[in-house]
Amino acid sequence: MSADLIIVNGKVLTMDDKRPRAEAVSMAGGKIRKVGRSRDVLADKGRKTKVIDAGGRTVLPGFIEGHMHIVPGSLELSMLNVEGLNGVEAIAKRVQEFARANPGDGIIVGNQLSYVAFGNGRAATRHDLDKCLPDRPLVIYAPDHHTAWANTKALELGGILKGRKLTPGHEIVMGDDGLATGELREPQAIGPAVAAATDYARARAALEGHEVDPHPGEAEFEADLAVVKQGLAHLARHGITSFQNMDGNIYTMQLLRALEERGELTARARVPFHFKPFMALSALERARLITEGYRSEMLQGGMVKLFMDGVLDSGTAVVLDDYPDRPGWRGDPLFSQERFNEISVKADSMGLQIAVHAIGDAAVRMTLNGYEAARTANGKRDSRHRIEHIEIHHPDDVKRFKALGVIASMQTCHAPGHSGLPLEPTISKIGRGKWPYAYAWQTFRKAKVPLVFGTDWPVSDINPMRAIHTAVTRREWGDNMKPQRQSLHDTLHSYTAMGAYAEFAEGRKGVLKAGALGDAVVLDADLESIDPEALQHVKVQATVVGGRLVHGG
Repeated sequence: MSADLIIVNGKVLTMDDKRPRAEAVSMAGGKIRKVGRSRDVLADKGRKTKVIDAGGRTVLPGFIEGHMHIVPGSLELSMLNVEGLNGVEAIAKRVQEFARANPGDGIIVGNQLSYVAFGNGRAATRHDLDKCLPDRPLVIYAPDHHTAWANTKALELGGILKGRKLTPGHEIVMGDDGLATGELREPQAIGPAVAAATDYARARAALEGHEVDPHPGEAEFEADLAVVKQGLAHLARHGITSFQNMDGNIYTMQLLRALEERGELTARARVPFHFKPFMALSALERARLITEGYRSEMLQGGMVKLFMDGVLDSGTAVVLDDYPDRPGWRGDPLFSQERFNEISVKADSMGLQIAVHAIGDAAVRMTLNGYEAARTANGKRDSRHRIEHIEIHHPDDVKRFKALGVIASMQTCHAPGHSGLPLEPTISKIGRGKWPYAYAWQTFRKAKVPLVFGTDWPVSDINPMRAIHTAVTRREWGDNMKPQRQSLHDTLHSYTAMGAYAEFAEGRKGVLKAGALGDAVVLDADLESIDPEALQHVKVQATVVGGRLVHGG
């Protein structure tokens, strides 16, 4: 039998310890048939075989994105984006251009507004956004999507101009005049302001722990499918062949299953059930249903996702010591320790993998406590529970990751001073004393903690090469910090083989060897020979999923 696809003349980094380098790869029946020298692999060529000439450039297992959000990310590709803009004049220009291109009186929702985008490095107010768009509701999210700013019309439309009582961890920031300033922290505060954007509400339903109700009609469902297809094409352009989604509900799975059945799911997906604080423990039954209902090589469940805290820049991350700029404030956890332990024990007993957003050092510790409680109650197993982000940790807790078998899922592109992010206000929120324990990728690697990389798209650009560039060129911002810069090979390993490990798929993907799934990416440069600063400019020549070309070629 001849190969369906062959890649030749490449500098193939296989991520296979037994054969780390090769020149060529052949694929047939969705799997890798042969890895070796070009002349040997070309023996598999038949009349219909597609041949890709890598021309001496790097070939890798397909990138496995360790943390992203497929539905909101896909929709945001066509939304207002103000990334990199500062000051009323520049932001207003972009907003008004978008409004003219999208006429009407409906709400405009945008993204990527810096925490320090307005005058003298301060956050926005509703009055700033009123100047940008006075006669139409406007809400713009921060890059982290945990804070948003709304103009007066949007606050009025959401019924929150005069505030509203929310549960701990969520806040409508109020001014001295008794009215909302426009800054909204965390989903309960933001939700009313964006509720009128019905397509965006559907896209964010899984993030908020809801099903889409009522279920969309055929036209809306098809529209949502078209949006997700755009997102999948965006992933393919960047060499991503698998992704671990970090929000999920049954509607998300229905969308991806429909695309799979049509042969249009061009990346393998692992999707969790998103458990929120308002849910009863019995809601984990939905995670079981998702797990049992989706077991293909392209689409799987098997995981539950939770949030323990918020983010540093808004002061909603939960920390062990007072915030330097807010004496007496350490953030409010979204779950009590007792409640989180209960959820962890139950989810673990069901065989589910648990992934928890924990950015502050206290949130990280609480999550580890929950995982330890699960092991004590249920016994030791290969659970591979995860902690997402880990932007600050306490040094005493590193060894607990290793002891409990916990995966550190981190995003190099979130480090302040890189990937277009400013140093402030983040590093001041952390405080100088904790700088050595911030974004500490190499600390975890040296401790032999399983380390997985991703971007948190749409929080950050999905492009793995930008994240890889940040990892290998990391600059510390204080002389009291430990070097956290990564080697190129370690970084690539965390974007491929370790991504597969995080899905219990080691040996089946994230590696180029005979019998593994036929997922690969061909780049337009030899990564090992170029200046590290040039890594961010490397493009994808071809993306292959299951032996099928899904981009380029």
